[in-house]
Amino acid sequence: MKKLFALVISLALVLVSVSAFAATPVANTDLAYKGTLTLMHFSTSEESEGNGGSDGFRTTIANWQAAHPDITLEQDVLANAEYKTTIATRAAANDLPDVFLLQGMNTISWAQGGLVLDLTDIIAKSPYYADYNTAYFTPFTTEGKIYGYPVLTGGTCTVVIYDKAMWKEAGFDSFPTTWADVEKASEYFEGKGIDTIAFGNGGKWQMNSDFISTLGNRYTGPEWFSSLIAKSGAAFTDEAFVKALTETKRLFTETKIFNDDFNTVTNEDAREYFISGDAAAMIGGNWDEAYIWQTLKDTNEEKFNNMGFAVLPQPADATFAPDSQNIGLGYAIAINPKVAEDADKLAAAIDLAQELTGPAFSSYVAENYALGGLTAAGDVDFSKFDPITVAFYNWSYVDTTTCEIYDSYISSAVWDVFNTDVQSMLNGELTPEQVAENAQAAYVANY
Repeated sequence: MKKLFALVISLALVLVSVSAFAATPVANTDLAYKGTLTLMHFSTSEESEGNGGSDGFRTTIANWQAAHPDITLEQDVLANAEYKTTIATRAAANDLPDVFLLQGMNTISWAQGGLVLDLTDIIAKSPYYADYNTAYFTPFTTEGKIYGYPVLTGGTCTVVIYDKAMWKEAGFDSFPTTWADVEKASEYFEGKGIDTIAFGNGGKWQMNSDFISTLGNRYTGPEWFSSLIAKSGAAFTDEAFVKALTETKRLFTETKIFNDDFNTVTNEDAREYFISGDAAAMIGGNWDEAYIWQTLKDTNEEKFNNMGFAVLPQPADATFAPDSQNIGLGYAIAINPKVAEDADKLAAAIDLAQELTGPAFSSYVAENYALGGLTAAGDVDFSKFDPITVAFYNWSYVDTTTCEIYDSYISSAVWDVFNTDVQSMLNGELTPEQVAENAQAAYVANY
């Protein structure tokens, strides 16, 4: 097994050494159901080679199947992008699988449409409830009811990964804390024919998840987004958020910081720019850090040892949380309400959901990858990990302040409009004010 330490660990982990325990087996629950259970997810075999959460998810599924040979578990496994499209199509047709992954932004509309089972009382009765990090339930909760078990591993969507040696040559001992200094550095890197920071927004979501969620927090503070979620007065058209959009536009279109093709290439392309040395840094998520970690460890030891991590630099006119980065669990295991028509089948679906998010999963990813999810398992014996892994842990959970990932909340109908408009804004087709007005109109109409 390829061991990849994309170190993102739940703050709720208890301080015990991983070396003190082996991975917890799935519970050998006596289930009466003997039929077929359908499961749809995006942890492909390819993804599991470079993602500890996906490996843990697939491993726990296999162990659950082995413990329940009389249940036929039919899996529909798609790549992430294809999964999002397919699950939305099936939801529109009221043809969802028995068990599937629910994205936080779809919780409200799918709950209102009767597409996801109310799990509030079921979750409260889980044998693992005392060890759940209950904060992770928030994106999957509406009107006081919970509709999913938060799944996979939590991690940042906004990390600056930089080459320490390259920035040292540019005159910086560490990554700059202000955009003004990044602009100064860009003059040096431009002279070398190198992009200062690589970014990819070809999928439209990247600018939201990997940039604006954190930059926006610098301008608005956390209470603004909490108010937006709660529908208690905040609006996309508020001056502070428009300033965040304005600064985003300035950074990407009026400076020479980013690669010229940022709006057409993907985050996968951007990380290749960094790996090849064509960019001195890149901004992405923990999954990008994981890929870069593995690739450089295998191919370029010197560059691997020079990996550094930083938060977004602070804009000159922003006043909140200069050390913030966004983090969370964006998906949850949900159950089709139709499953409840058969009590035995429902019990099997619940058992599967509990094991895929319980100690069987959490102990596996903690021991093998220093990762954490919904259920507390144990802390990590750092002596078994390399210095880059430890540095990313410290960056993620010791040295920075966390904020919310925008598109884990509210509604896909809102973010679809916003993401498309932001891309258009960065192409020079819309103003920040127009983006904000259109987002607010979609928010009023759909949330």
